[in-house]
Amino acid sequence: MAHLQSAIIALVDHYGYAGLFVAMALGNIGAPVGAEVVMTVAGALVATGHLSSLWLAIAVGVVGELAGASVGYAAGKYGGRSLIDRYGKYVHLTHANLDRVHAFFEKYGSFSIFICRFIPVIRGIVSIPAGIAEMSLGPFYLWYAFGSLLFCGGLVLLGNAVGHDLNKLMPLLHKGGLVLLAVALVLAAVIAFVAMRRNKASAA
Repeated sequence: MAHLQSAIIALVDHYGYAGLFVAMALGNIGAPVGAEVVMTVAGALVATGHLSSLWLAIAVGVVGELAGASVGYAAGKYGGRSLIDRYGKYVHLTHANLDRVHAFFEKYGSFSIFICRFIPVIRGIVSIPAGIAEMSLGPFYLWYAFGSLLFCGGLVLLGNAVGHDLNKLMPLLHKGGLVLLAVALVLAAVIAFVAMRRNKASAA
């Protein structure tokens, strides 16, 4: 896996935004590219002048994730559960995991897509069970894009701020999944609280 991530980073370094797009698309169909590392490196490449624009790096990352999500959704929708039998082992997706994700969908609805954008491993394959469940495309893309924007934007800004000292940060990124999940849950709680307050105000 470490060799693959090194190859992906080299891809971004050599091919710029095109490499970044491919890397993020692959990461969202289950390939273990290390999206958190890729986007942080992209931010550092902007700081060192290898990439030209901070905002373009964020935009390309988000669009790449949405492209990968579209492939994953279509694969889930048209491949169904038999897809898991044939290819699930390659993306760490089993029937047991699929059932847990579906239960999560039933409990939180399409908003669960946003939460899953910050959970390691699950963030890269959540589009497949969403396709199997035939989740409505509007909410699916809305929450996927919003989660991707926060994920990609935060990491690019972090990498850009660190710049040449990126090597000191890299070991921490692999341990950052719990932090990302905590941030997602806090955001979820805040949004849910605001929504409930608005509903109560409307009812009154």
